[in-house]
Amino acid sequence: MPPTLKSSLKAGLNFIEYLGERKTKTDKAELRDIYNFEFRKNRNGIKDPSFSNVLYALVKFNKANTQQGKVYLKTKVRVVYGDQWRRPRRQQVTTAPLVANGGTKAPSTGTVPAPSVAPVPGSQPGSQVKKRLANKILQSMKVKRSDFISDKEGIVINSDHDMMEGKIRFNVERIEEVYVVKLYIQNTGASALNFTYYAALHRIRCFTLVDEKRVTRACPLLLGPGDRYEIEVQFLSLHIGCFPATLAFEFKPNPLANTKPFYIVRFLEAVSRTKLTMELGPIAPYKPYQASTYRPVDTIVEEGEPPESSVVQQLKPLVKLNEYKYPFYLKELAKERLEESEFLSPASRQQLPSVKSLLESPLSYQNYTRRFHLLLHLEEIQMEVDIRKYDMHNKTMTRDLSKNKLLVLQVPGVAENRPSVLRGDHLRVSKAEDQEQPITVYKGYVHRVELESVKLGFSKKLLQNLINNVKFNVEFTINRFPLKLQHRAVELAVKHHLGEVLFLTGSHTRGTALPQALFQLSLYDRKLEENPEQYAVVQHIVSGVSRPSPYLVFGPPGTGKTVTLVEAIKQVYRIDSSAYILACAPSNSASDLLCERVLEHVGHHHLYRLYASSREPRTVPISLLNCCNWDERQDGFVFPSKETLMCCKIIVTTVVTAGRLVTGGLPAGHFTHIFIDEAGHAVEPECIIGMAGLLHAETGQLVLAGDPKQLGPILRSPLAMQYGLGLSLLERLMRDNPLYQKEEKSGRFNNQFVTKLLRNYRSHPAILKIPNELFYDGELQVFADEELRNSYCNWEHLPKKGFPVIFHGVMGKDEREANSPSFFNVTEIQILMDYLRRLLQTQGKKGLATLSPKDIGIIAPYRKQVEKIQKAIRSLKELDQLKDIAKLKVGSVEEFQGQERKVIMVSAVRSSINYVRMDKDFSIGFLTNEKRFNVAVTRAKALLIVVGNPVILNKDPTWERFISYCSEEKGYTGFDYADAEGEDDVVMRLAALSIQVEPEVESEESVLQQYLHPEWKN
Repeated sequence: MPPTLKSSLKAGLNFIEYLGERKTKTDKAELRDIYNFEFRKNRNGIKDPSFSNVLYALVKFNKANTQQGKVYLKTKVRVVYGDQWRRPRRQQVTTAPLVANGGTKAPSTGTVPAPSVAPVPGSQPGSQVKKRLANKILQSMKVKRSDFISDKEGIVINSDHDMMEGKIRFNVERIEEVYVVKLYIQNTGASALNFTYYAALHRIRCFTLVDEKRVTRACPLLLGPGDRYEIEVQFLSLHIGCFPATLAFEFKPNPLANTKPFYIVRFLEAVSRTKLTMELGPIAPYKPYQASTYRPVDTIVEEGEPPESSVVQQLKPLVKLNEYKYPFYLKELAKERLEESEFLSPASRQQLPSVKSLLESPLSYQNYTRRFHLLLHLEEIQMEVDIRKYDMHNKTMTRDLSKNKLLVLQVPGVAENRPSVLRGDHLRVSKAEDQEQPITVYKGYVHRVELESVKLGFSKKLLQNLINNVKFNVEFTINRFPLKLQHRAVELAVKHHLGEVLFLTGSHTRGTALPQALFQLSLYDRKLEENPEQYAVVQHIVSGVSRPSPYLVFGPPGTGKTVTLVEAIKQVYRIDSSAYILACAPSNSASDLLCERVLEHVGHHHLYRLYASSREPRTVPISLLNCCNWDERQDGFVFPSKETLMCCKIIVTTVVTAGRLVTGGLPAGHFTHIFIDEAGHAVEPECIIGMAGLLHAETGQLVLAGDPKQLGPILRSPLAMQYGLGLSLLERLMRDNPLYQKEEKSGRFNNQFVTKLLRNYRSHPAILKIPNELFYDGELQVFADEELRNSYCNWEHLPKKGFPVIFHGVMGKDEREANSPSFFNVTEIQILMDYLRRLLQTQGKKGLATLSPKDIGIIAPYRKQVEKIQKAIRSLKELDQLKDIAKLKVGSVEEFQGQERKVIMVSAVRSSINYVRMDKDFSIGFLTNEKRFNVAVTRAKALLIVVGNPVILNKDPTWERFISYCSEEKGYTGFDYADAEGEDDVVMRLAALSIQVEPEVESEESVLQQYLHPEWKN
């Protein structure tokens, strides 16, 4: 049956959307090939009409026109904003929401009331029901604040202090003195009412409530018309900080009758701050981010000038790299979070069951390619949403003084990869004044990235017509090249029959004993010969006993994982003359480190560092310039010919750039050994980019080194996270495959496939104890240099001499400012600065070792806290004047992974119960994220100082164990968390109230992007 005109038009419109930036192509033959060989293959069984039928329908409905063999597509298409963090749109319901006075509110016209979420009786244990209700009440008081703070039935509650929106905030200038706030309850109505009960719903014991009549439900107070009653709140604290309390007042017309009470709530906040904390406070009130609405417009795209246009690459592409565009229906499904919805198109609804079925099926060799294609598409959809946060409006560009053909655009944050802008990437700009369609969009290619700016190559048309101070709107785009390489890798893995590598059974493993000669290995690093685990790793890799199965090096913090890997590379190179080695890591810094250490014993002529063309030449270590692909004559990185590369005995590159070797046609099996360091940092498709095309399925040896207990890759899509894209190949093998797990009888790993390094050469035993106990089965052994690890055991500011771990309890406040939803906590910054001053003032004195700023690291989980700490250091004259203070690193946990410092200070930031659930659900802070905790506390060699709110952190079992340990060992100082009421007290008091609540409102923005604000991978 021939296709209908309507079905042909529908397919044509989907094809135009699929083309994306290629909509401007006009070559009919090229468009036909894209339609037949790309678009139709990605339609999951949908039978599309022929290209000629589609083109006829598009012309018929004025969506395209043809002239002299050229096709001109109309580019105004539907825009779908595929943010997976947004709550899906809901159908209207008629249930009225519950409100603060125990009654109901009629739904207003045009609103969609939320359903009641009262716990189902008997659905969970009584204490859990009460806790859940208590949490809902606290959240409801935040979301429906106006209902709770409003005066009711003639009862007015005011104070002798200023009050704004039910909140009394008072500053306490001197600690250790009682501060008094008075509250007045007045009946301004015509009828008498009973004041039956009041309580601090959650409070710190530095608050004391006093009233003359001692009102309780058993002893209520009748308030006649005009009566006023006074309650006194007494505050006493020994520490600086922010101390909140929530007071609820209950009233009834008749205390004995079965009538519903009503409630009025007042919020108190006692603040004890310093000059520094006031300077660091919010610069403006926080205004939540509102996602932009992108309207479809007709555009004409002017191609720019790429930086490589003048560079002649010698490595010719022999293996095709497809576009791997996601199908349009997937963006619709992602927007609705893979849930059934009336807003889904018929095509999307048809695909929903198969998409969900694939995601909910366990990963297998049979669904390997399809499942990872789908997960990568979901990640890309969210990346497209997140990158648009950086779009800029009404910005000017100036001509580059050194190269007149380039324009300079100021991009704050680009040096920190927020956003990631690399050489060769492109931005899209349009004149801000352009309103008449079609709007001309100029594509600008990045030629150089500076500290706060980028230099862009545009078309001659823009350069010739550029007027000074003309304003542009700037749109950032994601770099799809790494995604395309990952898509190809999951196809090649199956095509090259790597099932026994990725889903090994051990049936193909040789299982031979180690040749006797290998026991006499003479290592380049003689210290490794004294470490039985490191020595065994080198032996097993050289002998290839796990082949074709991967060999795993499980390297906990400070155990010398990279040193061991480097030694194994050198030994394979020395012993096996037929060996060709590819050594990779996810980042350039880790790859450079590998190369520099191998270079110590392998000559330049046998070692080659392969850089991507996007690498900034200035960032290349000087020692590697003579053995890399930098071409001085062409002023760029040039990929050598296939033949030249195949002559190199050892090639070092990133896991992504290894894809260039696949494209260049180096045959599978050319590399006898592929080493991947920091393998836990990469998603599985990224990890196998080079391996899938270059490893021989039977004779190749793959070696993965990393620690599954430390941080894995950062993802942006909640759906991709939920369905396992964040699981690295290393962690998946150790979690799912019995060959990489401890044997039940011996309690040890099978050294034929995996070796766990046990000797920690970094930390003092007090620092190592808790992570060793919680994450490494207590097997790690202390081998750190004794003098270095003990260098701060006698520091005068330790709560306990000989125990170089401090937990400083702080009752701070997590705040946000302006349009940045990332959190900061100024009280914790003040404590950190106090410790920093003491460290630098006492270094080199009273028997302490010398300490420079480069020996100190400060870790915080939120970007805004990092910025505020850096600002605090600059604002304190005695710190800012130090000549090398810039070498003191302040950064996120991710930025410190793989690093170490003599002294580490950690700020936990979180201090509000309201946000704990958000942190828990998305693992964005320290709370409930074991891996982030593990990395943070294992960076220190001699001294670890953690500053945080013990009341909040104690809700997590990992933190509770750490804080208890510090208390037991007398390393705890600061706020006494025994002064905070226990959870059961709070729950009991909240559950005693007759308050019903609505469900909480979800954020409509990428949680990861907004709160953690990670740097973009490059």
